[in-house]
Amino acid sequence: MATQLDPRIRQVLARGTVIPAHPLALTAERRFDERRQRALTRYYVAAGAGGLAVGVHTTQFAIREPRIGLFAPVLKLAAEEMDRADCDRAEPLIRIGGICGATSQAVREAALLKDLGYSAGLLSLAAMKDSNDTALLAHCRTVSEILPIIGFYLQPAVGGCVLSYRFWREFAEIENVVAVKIAPFNRYQTLDVVRAVAESGRDIALYTGNDDNIALDLLTPFVFQVNGRVQERRIVGGLLGHWAVWTRRAVEFLDLCHAVAHEGGAVSKDLLQRSTEITDSNAAFFDATHHFAGCIAGLHEVLRRQGLLEGIWCLDPRESLSPGQQEEISRVLKAYPHLNDDDFVCEGRHGWLRP
Repeated sequence: MATQLDPRIRQVLARGTVIPAHPLALTAERRFDERRQRALTRYYVAAGAGGLAVGVHTTQFAIREPRIGLFAPVLKLAAEEMDRADCDRAEPLIRIGGICGATSQAVREAALLKDLGYSAGLLSLAAMKDSNDTALLAHCRTVSEILPIIGFYLQPAVGGCVLSYRFWREFAEIENVVAVKIAPFNRYQTLDVVRAVAESGRDIALYTGNDDNIALDLLTPFVFQVNGRVQERRIVGGLLGHWAVWTRRAVEFLDLCHAVAHEGGAVSKDLLQRSTEITDSNAAFFDATHHFAGCIAGLHEVLRRQGLLEGIWCLDPRESLSPGQQEEISRVLKAYPHLNDDDFVCEGRHGWLRP
């Protein structure tokens, strides 16, 4: 029998929250650094994140390789830290685990997440990009029979595929779908997802993964005519690699966006300016100049400068900062000091790094 989403978690998910895509901490020998991995999780919780996404792109897909064997250990460690954090929280953290591969692999990963007490699986379809809508939907239904799923529209530039409006409209009818992470980095495709969910009439939470357009996604009212009635939908939160850094500021920014949405007022010039600043910062972190080749190392570099990571090492030695990326990160740090949470990290880092 499929696991159903805890009503308390559904409430947080529907309201909208900050969900960082969790990085992987490694030593100089490229071995799992459990101490700093725990420190990262503690940082996100202390910063006010409402959940974590683990085993996703930012955690590095290579953790699944048998020779590396880190998929289960990383998920377990995060679950332990979230268990500890939940003891002192009024609302439980949303526990999201990445699910990849063809159906047989996806089913195994979903079963592991269920066993470890994860809330939902973020379902990547990258491995099935050559499949038609019928096959993709069958795959999604099979995985949803194990635990709740979050749809994932991944941009083609990093391995995703273009998904039709028809796919999303039928996907929204799958009973155990609880949310969609919209990350095609494309406004037309973003609209396809939002309209499909609006026309379904279902209570499916919408989260931005469009790291190039975070602020406008969160500030935009999406309004459609559905069966002669006006339907408005909002993207209520973010499940973002970008929010793996400067997380405290992300929490504060989401609160501002929620206030604008609830009050129904105009979006201020300052918020529009912030949108550009966030996108500019993301271009440096994610290495947009080199087609995102340094996106993981870029996030690591920000965390390294804050003292949360020891280095920028990735499992693949070929993954590192691109030429000029170091300088771009320095540029945006200097240009937008109000976007970083260095003071917050400095105050809490010693405690988060405790054994």
